[in-house]
Amino acid sequence: MDKTIIIWEYDTSLNMWLEKVRFGKVGGNNIGFRGALFSPNGTNESDSWVPGLPMSGHYSSVQDIDWDPDGEFLLSCSSDQTTRLHAPVIVGLKNNWFEIARPQIHGYDMVCLTVLDRFKFVSAGDEKVIRVFEAPRSFAENLEKLTKLNVSSYLKEKMPEGASVPSQGLSNKAVFSEDIIKNVAIKEQESRKHPKDRYPEFSYSPMTLTAPPTEETLLQNTLWPETQKLYGHPYEVFTIASNHAGTLVASACKRIILWSRSTWRQVATLAFHSLTVTQIAFSPDDQYLLSVSRDRMWALYRHFPDKPEIYKKVANLDRKSGIHTRIIWSCSWSFDSLYFATSSRDKKVAMWRKNEDNSTEFSLSSKPLQVEDSATAVSIAPCFVKNKYLIAIGLENGSIILSLFCSENSWEILQKLDKNIAHYLNVNRLKFSPVPGEAGSRPRSSDVLQLASCSNDNHTKIYNIFIGMLK
Repeated sequence: MDKTIIIWEYDTSLNMWLEKVRFGKVGGNNIGFRGALFSPNGTNESDSWVPGLPMSGHYSSVQDIDWDPDGEFLLSCSSDQTTRLHAPVIVGLKNNWFEIARPQIHGYDMVCLTVLDRFKFVSAGDEKVIRVFEAPRSFAENLEKLTKLNVSSYLKEKMPEGASVPSQGLSNKAVFSEDIIKNVAIKEQESRKHPKDRYPEFSYSPMTLTAPPTEETLLQNTLWPETQKLYGHPYEVFTIASNHAGTLVASACKRIILWSRSTWRQVATLAFHSLTVTQIAFSPDDQYLLSVSRDRMWALYRHFPDKPEIYKKVANLDRKSGIHTRIIWSCSWSFDSLYFATSSRDKKVAMWRKNEDNSTEFSLSSKPLQVEDSATAVSIAPCFVKNKYLIAIGLENGSIILSLFCSENSWEILQKLDKNIAHYLNVNRLKFSPVPGEAGSRPRSSDVLQLASCSNDNHTKIYNIFIGMLK
């Protein structure tokens, strides 16, 4: 529990077991080690132990995912109380995905997140507080080295080098270059003490990565500073989303609160649903905000140009209509903002079309698609496939269905990804990359779509869908 591992060796001359190697010393908010094993041939004559690349990943249910706006990396959050950033590393290991940062390590189970831009995201845990994070200089520079993305426009003269979590704290604190210099002297003093008595000011150390980070580095040196806390919800936040212009953030439990990114103040409260809102989504043109709920209804809010930050309800589903008879778990907009999809526990996926006369805004486009199990997640691809909408549907049993929807109101099942390659527990979220092509490729091919999924089985997965091979 003192965050170290010790290897002991028997000294025959003294008839005592003596400390041979002490290593580990993992900082961050990690509690300590629970055990250790040698491999069957575990020998090391030089007594030199170097951290290796771990089998990284969440160790509890993955609740939400979101892509970088350019589709270059993926963020995920989990009940293991972490938010993790995954990207294809193209330095020597072309297009192999790794966890390259752990921006948030929290004291509550993480529930939802949304990416505002490449270097800023908003998340909420199993609490009433929403937290805003911005990338430090160390992340931007290491991202450029590992993925070859250009980050010069982001780097500023005065910006944090990294972040650290204070002892018994929940908020990531920014670490600046002068703090690092000061902390070096403190660490030298602390190093003379017994490990259990060491209390350095923070555990962050600047590090330049030339390969994917080790677990020790992920825990200590890849946090993002927390820049804002948003208060206003009376209950735990369940879902969150941002508009495509990057000016508004919407968060919801039973009611929806809109936050202005420029001031981080509430600009509107939208109250309609009688039970928890399960997902919210802005249309690609930002003209509409859609919410779906446990109350078996969806609500549609429209943006009015005279009040750029205000949305007003213009339509909703009547629960007595019989379209959805159980909880609506998920929703997704088509890339042209003409359709949206809803998926429900009643094993139905419905497509809703914008009315040409705008009399009731949106109406049911066709008979809902009936699937084999509760439909817990849905996502629409960012482009046409064979002049049709490609829709991914996640099920409670872990399967993922790829289907086509034609504007002539017909459904076509293309492929079912069963538990062997999909998930074996409930699919919590599906998200197509917003940009066609494979992340990390230069240039990106329009013949490939990438789909991310997350599940209660602790897995985050990314699939390449080759459009030319779809039958």
